[in-house]
Amino acid sequence: MTWSFFATFPDTPTMPDTDDRYWLERAIELSRSCPPSATAFSVGAIIVGDGEILATGYSRETDPHDHAEEVALAKLPPRDPRLRNAVIYTSLEPCSKRASRPRTCTERILAAGIPRVVLAWREPSIFVDCEGAELLGAAGVEVVEMPSLAEQVKDINAHLLTDRTD
Repeated sequence: MTWSFFATFPDTPTMPDTDDRYWLERAIELSRSCPPSATAFSVGAIIVGDGEILATGYSRETDPHDHAEEVALAKLPPRDPRLRNAVIYTSLEPCSKRASRPRTCTERILAAGIPRVVLAWREPSIFVDCEGAELLGAAGVEVVEMPSLAEQVKDINAHLLTDRTD
């Protein structure tokens, strides 16, 4: 039997997996490395397996069109068996629509077989209407949102949020 659910947890010391906050804060910090862009969010992603970092990535790390999850996944061999028990921590919800590449980050996560995604902030509809969390959850991936860390992600992306609501 496969269990899947979409959960929003308050970030409290009694949270079941205290490592989630630690790793997600590292992903948020990584997003500060992104070259600035007026047309894309600054996002950081860390893939963790068995308590160790398997790969990291941030938006525009190697190409102006790179997404953080895409970069991190590209650093690992396809079908890496460690991904079956891994978690991807991403500062922003994985994309579900994309103009610059044929595959979305949501599709890449599903193809990699990563069973758990932890994110800080749902992507606002500035560029696209994102449904990454819903699509991942519907496919059986456990999705955990930590909204108390969203303000940090919003601050990093403040240049995109001026005069906009989310």
